[in-house]
Parts: sequence; structure tokens; C-alpha cells
Amino acid sequence: MKKKSKIATLIMALVLPFFAMSQDSDLGNWLIYIGNKKLNSKWNIHNEVQYRNYNAVGDLEQLLLRTGIGYNLSENNNNILLGYGYILSENYIGDTDDKVSVNEHRIFQQFTTKQNLGKVVLSHRYRFEQRFVEDDFKMRFRYFLGIKVPLQYKEDAKNPLYLSLYNEIFLNTKSSIFDRNRVFGGLGYKFSDSLRVELGYMNQFFENSGRDQINIIAFVNL
Repeated sequence: MKKKSKIATLIMALVLPFFAMSQDSDLGNWLIYIGNKKLNSKWNIHNEVQYRNYNAVGDLEQLLLRTGIGYNLSENNNNILLGYGYILSENYIGDTDDKVSVNEHRIFQQFTTKQNLGKVVLSHRYRFEQRFVEDDFKMRFRYFLGIKVPLQYKEDAKNPLYLSLYNEIFLNTKSSIFDRNRVFGGLGYKFSDSLRVELGYMNQFFENSGRDQINIIAFVNL
């Protein structure tokens, strides 16, 4: 238990400084559903819905729909996936209360892998995106590092409560290479092998600004 507590404290000490890097941030709310349908030992279907608000609820910032088909290179790990996403953004115009709708169609390829460090689970995701934003075309690379630390570990027992942390960096292929960075910290609870839920705080910061979000995430595996 002491060793586990030290690991969790060290991780938080590394992550928390990123929260202070945001400027002009304000609090929003993201409601996220992430589903995975296992077709067999090799193939799976990914589906995802994200409803992002500027405030607690009702002031839509972005609606994101994503799906894809994946293939495991090894048993239950090392997954490659080809996907498609549709994103509707409601962007404020300057300092006014008026908004403009922006439609984006996105094709992406990704590779995900997991590794265990004792009872700590690390997740890596490498994603390359081709983005069709209205009449513009962009490409972007993303790297995601997730960390899960059990908080109720006992030998030969279920451990539903865990600490969830992640950092994801976004890089453009053109000028102004740095796009954004996301840092998340929260608590997760595993209800069953099919359902787990996380509640936490995420800071998304850009070069000169940032935003804070409360994230509620449901993971469903079928």
C-alpha cells in the first residue's frame, strides 16, 4: 500500500504543474461515451460520442461522433484502427454572443498498446488525422499517455476504484506545429468487465490560452 501511494503521489506531482500553465481559462463540461464492440479475438468496432459544453450544460461547444474498425496484432493488445469522425463546432465570434457553426469530417489511423508496471497500467495511443474543416484540409499527429492506478488493491480481489491520469499532445504538420495539450486527472470506478465510469478535471491549453473542463466518461465494452 505504501509503495502504491508513493507511485500515485509521484504521478500527481508530475502532472499537476501542467494545470497552472493555462491562461484566461473558464470551466466547461464534457459528457463522453466510448464504446467498443468485440467481434472476435482479432476484430473490434469502436464508437464514440462526445457532447462538449462551454458551461455546465446547454451551451454547446462541440459535438463529436467517431467510429472505426480495429484489429489486434496480439491477444487483446496492440490494436490498429481505421476510423472516421464528424465534428460540429459552435464557435463564438470574437467577444460577442453570436456563434458560427463549423463542420469537420475526419479520417484517422491509430495504434494503441498497453503495458503493466506492477499494478499500474500504462496506455499509449498514436493517432494520425486527416481533417476536412469546411473548405480547408489539415493533418495532425496526437500522442496519448494514460495511467491507471488501483486504489483498493488486494490479492485475489476485485479492485473497482482507481486513479486515472492522462496527457495528450497535438501537433500540426504545417507552421505553428504545437496545436494543444490536454491533461486529465480523476477517479474511475469499474462496475463490471463491460462498464466503467470516470469523473475528473481536464485542462486543455493552447499557445496563449486554455480551458478547463469537468469530464464524465463512460466506457462500455461488449
